[in-house]
Amino acid sequence: MRRASLIEKDAESISTLKDLTNVFESLASTQVAKMKGKVLESQDFFGLLWERYTSLRIDPKRRITNRDGVGNNGRNAIILISAEAGLSGDLDARVIETMQNENDLSKTDIVVLGSHGASQLSQRGLTYSRFFKLPESDDFIDVSPVIKAVLPYERIRVYYEEYVSLGSQIVKSIDLVSRIQDMSHEYEEGTMTDYDTIFEPSLEEIAEQMEETMMRIALSQTILQSALAQAASRFNAMTMAEDRAGELLGEFKLEFHRAKRSESDRRLREVLVGIKKKRREAAAGA
Repeated sequence: MRRASLIEKDAESISTLKDLTNVFESLASTQVAKMKGKVLESQDFFGLLWERYTSLRIDPKRRITNRDGVGNNGRNAIILISAEAGLSGDLDARVIETMQNENDLSKTDIVVLGSHGASQLSQRGLTYSRFFKLPESDDFIDVSPVIKAVLPYERIRVYYEEYVSLGSQIVKSIDLVSRIQDMSHEYEEGTMTDYDTIFEPSLEEIAEQMEETMMRIALSQTILQSALAQAASRFNAMTMAEDRAGELLGEFKLEFHRAKRSESDRRLREVLVGIKKKRREAAAGA
């Protein structure tokens, strides 16, 4: 059995760890509340822009952005959104597994956002074509370099984590191009076309610019969703760590008391042995 003094030191370390996890848990909770507000704001803004876009689109029988011939030697692009650090539980691993199961990666170029995702891909022996660090601030997310990197591809799929509730986060994917183009078929009335309205520059140029803007907004929104899911996952991880630290403290407390009792019993036995020895020596001397 370990000495009580050693057990006490270990218990102090666990107690410090428990305090730290409590702090991280509080920070993650604050981050969840903050990110939820930003996600809602982003969704509202996207909705307003979509209303303007649908009122300015061209004839629904024509494509808003002619992507015929667009592509990169028949390859597709995947944008993988991950955490910048490794405190998001198993979310990034789940995203990568889903991406692997749903795609032929031999025909796909991966663009990864977040250092943890890049590290996870490397550990699995998966290569990526481009890497971008996540924005340091949530106040301004500039995804223009990412959009520029993937625009040459006909199919652009984004894999990320989505917040469902504080205790539940799921892996989700969207197609940036078809998400916008498919939505245009839902609106057939109340639109202005280049047959009845004069546009400068051309309607195609305006529509293409708005489409690219909405792709940036959609990607920014997925980054916010991913950050929200990661914050919730971090909160859950810290809660579990704090609970486990509490359990360990209880175990150390029991072990400490057993060790103290054992040491007391040993000292008592030593005293009794000493007393018996003195009595025998005294009896022998008499």
